[in-house]
Amino acid sequence: MIGVIVGAVASYAVTALAERTRWKRQTAERWDERRLVAYADYSQAVKTIVTLAHRLAAFRGLNPDAKPLSPTEDNLALLQEAEEQRSSCLESIRLLTDSDTLTAIRALNHCVWHLMFLAGDESASPHDWESAFTQYRQARDEYYRHARRSLGVPGVAVSRD
Repeated sequence: MIGVIVGAVASYAVTALAERTRWKRQTAERWDERRLVAYADYSQAVKTIVTLAHRLAAFRGLNPDAKPLSPTEDNLALLQEAEEQRSSCLESIRLLTDSDTLTAIRALNHCVWHLMFLAGDESASPHDWESAFTQYRQARDEYYRHARRSLGVPGVAVSRD
C-alpha cells in the first residue's frame, strides 16, 4: 500500500513539474514573439523618420547621398506622422523589454531627434549632419545588440554602412 501511495505521489510530482516547465516555455515564447514584433515595428518607424530626415537634409545640401525632398507642409507632416508612429511603438516596448535595451532605445531616440532637428536647421553644416548620422548608426547598432540579446538571438549583428 505504501508503495502505491509513494508511486502515485511521485507520478503526480513529475507530471506537475513537466506541466509547469511546459507552461513556462510557452509563456516565454509568447512574450518573445510579442517583443520581436514590437522591436520590428519600432525599428521600422525609426527607419522611416531617418529616411525622411535624410532626404530633407539632402534638399538643403547637408547630404549628397539621398534623393532630395523639399520641406513642404505635406512632407513635414509625413515626418511628424512617422515620429508619432515611433512614439506609439515605444509604448509596447516599454512593457516588454529589459532596462539595458530601453537605455539603448533612449540613446537612439535622442539621435533620431537630433537628425530631425538638423534636417530643418538652416545653420547646420554637412559636417554636423555626418557627425550626427554617425552617432545615429552607433546608437542603432547598440539598440540591435541589446534587442537581439533580449530575444536570445545567437551571434552578433553586423553593422551596415
